[in-house]
Amino acid sequence: MAVVTISLVAGTAIGVVAGYFGGWFDELLMRLTDVFLAVPALLLALALATVLAPGPVGLTVALTVTWWPWYARLVRGETASVVGRPYIEACRALGLGHRRTLVRHVLPNASTPLLVQASTDVGGVLLVASGLSFLGLGPQPPTPDWGLMVEQSQNYFTTQWWIGTFPGLAIMLVAGVCFLIGDVLRDRLDPRHVPRPTQRA
Repeated sequence: MAVVTISLVAGTAIGVVAGYFGGWFDELLMRLTDVFLAVPALLLALALATVLAPGPVGLTVALTVTWWPWYARLVRGETASVVGRPYIEACRALGLGHRRTLVRHVLPNASTPLLVQASTDVGGVLLVASGLSFLGLGPQPPTPDWGLMVEQSQNYFTTQWWIGTFPGLAIMLVAGVCFLIGDVLRDRLDPRHVPRPTQRA
């Protein structure tokens, strides 16, 4: 949750500013975002987690650096489409400040995909974090962690199979539920997926 929240806030701020002001400011921020997107996410998270001190804080920082560019790209595209609409031009004609226009009109209309993406990303972050913990780059004993539990159960799988089975099932269950929530929100919030009412004769 910490990774998704921090990435959401940072990516949204960068994406909204880039999409709203455009020009060289947009180019600068998006080229910076492209630098992070050019490196495979799992490889970047693995490298950062290796450099940082093993633990929850280092794991959170490594995953946050990996995740925020996706939100920046998503919000920038939505903001750019909203800025060109007539009611934004009307706000500018009325003399509304940039901050009020962004907070009251641009961000609410550009944030619909964020809720869907964030709910889905919780499951993705959980899978990556568990994988890094399995490699010993996450929380260290005696801190409880599902990925660490699975790693420590390898020597006991034939005699005490439940030590690693239930943490693995928990990872799969929580990640699956998050993905399903994302699909449900997409169906409910995206007008293109709303079923049309049947016409009666």
